Amino acid sequence: MAGSVYKIIELVGVSKKSWEDAAKNAVETAGRNLKDLRIAEVVKLDMQINKGTVATYRARVAVSFKYLEKKKK
Repeated sequence: MAGSVYKIIELVGVSKKSWEDAAKNAVETAGRNLKDLRIAEVVKLDMQINKGTVATYRARVAVSFKYLEKKKK
């Protein structure tokens, strides 16, 4: 019996409201296309500034999901 393998990708979520919403947007958007998401880790937070004010919050998120190999015929 073999162990599981997980793929890790980095995503950037964006929100005008907060870093929390930015991270949530990244994970929930990925979850619509990737199956079996397991862990999300916020690895960096930053802001986009426009004319001296915060325009958007950005969260870089590392997301892992189970890697499924195609069965050989």
